[in-house]
Amino acid sequence: MSPRTLLRSLAAVTAATAALALTGCGAVTAADSGSSNGSKDGSFKLADYIQQRIDDHKPMRVKLSYHDPSLAFATPISVGMKRAGKELGADVALIGPTGGDAAKQVSEIQTLIQQKAVDGLAVSSASSDALKPVIGQAYKAGIPIISFNTDNPDSEQMGFVGQDLKGSGKAQAEELRKQLKGDVAGKSVVVFSVDTGAGWSHDRFSGFEEGMKGSGLKIVGPVNVGNEPNAAYNTVESTMSGQSKVVAVAGLDCCSTTAAAKWVSRSGHADRIAMGGFDLLTQTAEYVDRGVLDFTISQNPTEQGYQAVKVLNDFLTKGTKITGVDTGAQFITRANLSDATVED
Repeated sequence: MSPRTLLRSLAAVTAATAALALTGCGAVTAADSGSSNGSKDGSFKLADYIQQRIDDHKPMRVKLSYHDPSLAFATPISVGMKRAGKELGADVALIGPTGGDAAKQVSEIQTLIQQKAVDGLAVSSASSDALKPVIGQAYKAGIPIISFNTDNPDSEQMGFVGQDLKGSGKAQAEELRKQLKGDVAGKSVVVFSVDTGAGWSHDRFSGFEEGMKGSGLKIVGPVNVGNEPNAAYNTVESTMSGQSKVVAVAGLDCCSTTAAAKWVSRSGHADRIAMGGFDLLTQTAEYVDRGVLDFTISQNPTEQGYQAVKVLNDFLTKGTKITGVDTGAQFITRANLSDATVED
């Protein structure tokens, strides 16, 4: 076994106990995020073909499999990924199924494994259950694999790069409560999501519920809006037409945030409805600037793309152990909007 191979094996054994960096909403550890270190005996053996590519000084082929590259959030991820590829000399690509088809994503990853067409793999899934088996397949095939953007708890991933989703949802709720005025007992907060069935949405909403405990507010939702803009707005509009005591609105992601903010803007009640969202698309920034959105939370997708590549490439070329990276939760308000980076 070469020194670099030994280092990588030792890195894989210890990765599950490594603590994630703290930049956002509370402590997150590999154990907390459900990060596993692979097989039950804790071992990881790099595939022979990958070791040969390393020995031949070939660029590492690092693929980022995103659950729906058609989403606006994928654009800054790709920017960060390409920057890392250029800086580190890695051959990078963002792949994934348009429309968020988990079966197609699994099939695409399996093809990469079978064809030995990838040296390091980062995956973001709408459903952790859907990708758990194929993550195990990649690990057992000797391909270093991590999750990014959305975590895959209890899988054989070797680390997670992204935001503490539950922590960010809790932080959103707590900040939203600060924006409320007067007695809100018996009144409502309506929550929207682009995909209520997704694991990331469940985690974020779980944190939101925790942050709302004791507020006296009734939580309506989360309401699924989908990712088609017109349909999403129509869903928000029909939902809000049936509500009479709404004092707050929350979007759990980029697209439900813009759809809900559009309704709040058109309603003429932006001055009495507190609203918080996620991500910083151009539209989102405009709503923050106009005071429709009191705040939005950026999870730094550019950094997610960059760090996903760096973590894998450093493991392969330097033997650096894989640990998680928390990209944090940055609150964007009108006060700091000019210093923030728009994500599309």
